[in-house]
Order: sequence, then structure tokens, then C-alpha cells
Amino acid sequence: MDKAGGSKGDGNEKYALDSQIPAYVRSRFFVTIMLFLGMANAYVMRTNMSVAIVAMVNHTAIKGETTDNETDTSDRQDGEFNWSYKLQGYILACFFYGYVITQIPFGFLINTYGAKHFLGWGMMINSIAAFFVPIAARKGGYIALCAVRFIQGLGEGPIVPCTHAMLAQWIPPGERSRSGAAVYAGAQFGTIISMPLSGLLATYGFDGGWPSIFYVFGAASTIWCVLFILFVAESPSAAKNITEAERKHIVETIWSSHKDTEDATGIAKTPLRSIFTSLPFWGILIAHCGHNYGYETLMTELPTYMAMVMNVKLKENGFLSSLPYLAMWLNAMLLAFIADFMISKNVSITITRKVMNSIGQYVPAVALFLVGYLHESLMLTVLIFTIGMACNGAIYSGFKINHLDLSPRFAGLLIAITNCSANLVGLTAPMIAGHVINHDPSISNWRIVFLIASIVYFIVGTIYNLLASGVRQW
Repeated sequence: MDKAGGSKGDGNEKYALDSQIPAYVRSRFFVTIMLFLGMANAYVMRTNMSVAIVAMVNHTAIKGETTDNETDTSDRQDGEFNWSYKLQGYILACFFYGYVITQIPFGFLINTYGAKHFLGWGMMINSIAAFFVPIAARKGGYIALCAVRFIQGLGEGPIVPCTHAMLAQWIPPGERSRSGAAVYAGAQFGTIISMPLSGLLATYGFDGGWPSIFYVFGAASTIWCVLFILFVAESPSAAKNITEAERKHIVETIWSSHKDTEDATGIAKTPLRSIFTSLPFWGILIAHCGHNYGYETLMTELPTYMAMVMNVKLKENGFLSSLPYLAMWLNAMLLAFIADFMISKNVSITITRKVMNSIGQYVPAVALFLVGYLHESLMLTVLIFTIGMACNGAIYSGFKINHLDLSPRFAGLLIAITNCSANLVGLTAPMIAGHVINHDPSISNWRIVFLIASIVYFIVGTIYNLLASGVRQW
């Protein structure tokens, strides 16, 4: 029986209006929490390799380890694999190859078959594959490891288009910024959990330390998958334990202006030509691509930078690397409430999205430029990273939720297209960084890595401001 969904109306009709229902009783609150936890699990699976690989690699066997500031590496514990920085970049990137190729197919499929089961069972594949990561690395080497990580990426592929499709079904327009930010901030929450706990598990965990990272998080994610499949409903129309007042409110506020359809479950002709000739759509697409490049640069390379340049020990590395994501998570929620408040005060959705997106991409651009010149101070380095990522949280009230403004019906497909493209761009980030620092991981080369990401953020933020719109298109 669906939790977000007894029979329709059983004991629930004491509420005549949606506004009378306490927030924590609303079915859409439960759906939002479960989607948040799902996004957190997805990013745990995505980021744990970034910390694990620091413990897996024998750093003293890699050429060119010495940096400009001659850090003391005596406390560093070497791992069991002699993988170059370039090879590490490919290992970190192979997850995204599997991730991107499932985006657009699922974007089309969810319009016909719904999003719930694709999301739940896809994440189940991701979770179970995590148990095979240590075996693959030890028995099959980097090729087998890349294959397992590729399979994990395949399983995680539906997470974003399916999440967007479910948000489009469940969340009224006036709540989109904060609900969307709450769900997608699960990415930062997952990273906050993953990085410090991965560092601790790598140091104190069982089976040699780093393998326990994948066993523990694989088990936790499997539990979430079972709960999601059993208790979350596809839509308000399919939900059972939902008040009629809430169901009516959601359906009327989302679909009232769509006179051609009665609800979100009908099959409509996909306006592909109109989508690909839409300037507001291209604004989202370009902003999404640039964001992923900058974000993946930090997500995959920050633990390595902290270890190799800042000489941070492994167990502290995960904690310090997670601080920027903690700031991003908290600030994303604050800025989402501000965004919805602006809209409630008749600031146009277009202006609101552009203001939030400017905060979310221009400030990180400045932070990434500055951080390469602050390597002599660990405190300043962490502070600048943290400020930049905190402001980056504004993108969840900017381009990231803008798909729902353009079209609730096709939001899943729209984000499937932009997320696929963005991840194709994003998967180049660890590879480019690996090539830049491969033979000389000096601070001067790390500056190049950060400068590239900084320039990308600035350019795409500007293009978004020129093209974006909050007006419904389809």
C-alpha cells in the first residue's frame, strides 16, 4: 500500500482545503522527503569513489608527486594500486559514461510508463553493484572496476529525469523553488555524508578500510530502494492515503492552464522541434552544462587537491572536503525560500530565476579563480571553497528548476536532455584535470584546473541571463 497514497478519503475529509492541512501531514511532504533521500543516496554512490581512490592508490609510486610547496607526505598511508593521475581521472569518469546514456531514453519512457519504478529499480541496480566494487578492483584491476562503475552509472541514470517528472506531478507552482531545492539539495547532503564517513571508513573500516565504503553505502541505499518502491505513489491521482483537498489542490494548480489534458497521466505529442528551437530551453541547457563541469571538477578532484597540495590526512580530508557541500545544502534551502517569497510578491519567475542563477554561477567563478592562490593557508582555502559552494546552491532556484516553469508535462524529458548533455560535459572534468596534473601536480597546474572551471561558470551564467524565461512554453 502506498504511504503517499488506505482508500481514497478514509478519515481524511476533515480538511476542506489544502491550506488547512499541516505541512507534515501532506502526502507531497512525504514524497519530497523520499526524493531528497533518493538524491542523497545517488550522490553518495557518485562521490564515495573520490575519497576511496585516495586510499586505494599508492601515491609514492606515482611520478611527479612533488608540489611547489613541498608538502610533508610522511603521514600518508599508501594503497594497493599503482594508478597514475591520468588513469585515476578515467576511473572517476567512467561512472558518468553509464549515467549519461540512460538519460534521454528514460526522459521519453516516463511520459508513457511513469517515473516511480524506473527510479526505484534503477537505484537498486546501482546499490547492488556497489558490493562488487572491491572485488572488481582487486580481482580484475582497473578495467573490471571501470565496468562496475559504468553499471552503477547506468542504474543511477533515471534519478534526475524521474525526480523532475515526479516533482512536476506532485508540487504546485508556488512551492517549486523550495521543494525542488529540498530534493536536489539531497545531492549536497549525500556528499556531506559520503566524504567524511568515507574518510573514516577508509581509515578504520573493515576489509582493508576502503572496501567498507562500498559495502556500508550499498546496504543503506538498498534499504531506501525497497522503501521507495513500496510506499511512494507515482502521482496524486495514483495515491491512496491522500486527502481529497490536497489532491484537488495539486491537480488544479498544476494542470488548470493545460486545457488539452485533464491530468498528468495522459500521453501528449512531444514537441521536439519546438523544444530544440526554444531559446529559454537553450539557456537552461548551456547553464546546466557549465554547472556540471565546474561542479564535477570540485566533486571529483577536491579530495585529491586537499591530499596532494594541502597535505590533509585521509580521515580529515573527507570532513574538510565535505564542508563546502554542507554550506551549499543549507544555503540552497535559504535561497529557495527567498525565491518563492519573491514570486509571491509578484516578482516575475523569469527575474527570480535569473537572479538566483547569477548568485549560483558568478560567485563560484570568483571563488575558483581565487582558491589557487591561497594554497599556503588551509583555513582560507576551505573558507573560499565553502563560500563559493554555498552560493552555488542558488542554482536550485535558478536553471535547475526552470524546466518545470517551461513545461510541467515535459519537465522529465527536458531535464533528461539537459542532464544528459551536462553530464557528457561534466565527465570531461576529471579527465581534463587528470591530464593537466598528471606529470606535474604542482600548484601552478592546479590553478589551471580551477581557472578553466571558473571561466566556464562565468560564460554560461551570462548566456543564461540572456536567454532564460520563466513563462510556460508547452
